[in-house]
Amino acid sequence: MSKMALKKGDIVIVTKGKDKGKTGKILIIYPESNRIIVEKVNFVKEFIRPDRSRNIQGGIMEKEAPLSAANVMIYCTDCGQGVRIRKKTLEDGSRIRICQKCEMSLEKQK
Repeated sequence: MSKMALKKGDIVIVTKGKDKGKTGKILIIYPESNRIIVEKVNFVKEFIRPDRSRNIQGGIMEKEAPLSAANVMIYCTDCGQGVRIRKKTLEDGSRIRICQKCEMSLEKQK
């Protein structure tokens, strides 16, 4: 299996499914199953049973569910759309991810 090009904290846009067109930040990555959890995308209802010993009231709760990493693309703020990424080696030997269309860096500035 190839290494995932996505990282925690990346802004992505959903390209397939019921939430097509929505953008959000990656919260959790599961590389073994090639799935990710994106903030405010792919909500499912979870039914909670009441439990008096743990002081849980119970009811219906909504939470984000994992979706396939193949159904999202990294969102480039300069292009304003989802883009493919390329890796570029800098002079100091480090590698960064860049947008394939506008060639701007997708790495966060520290």
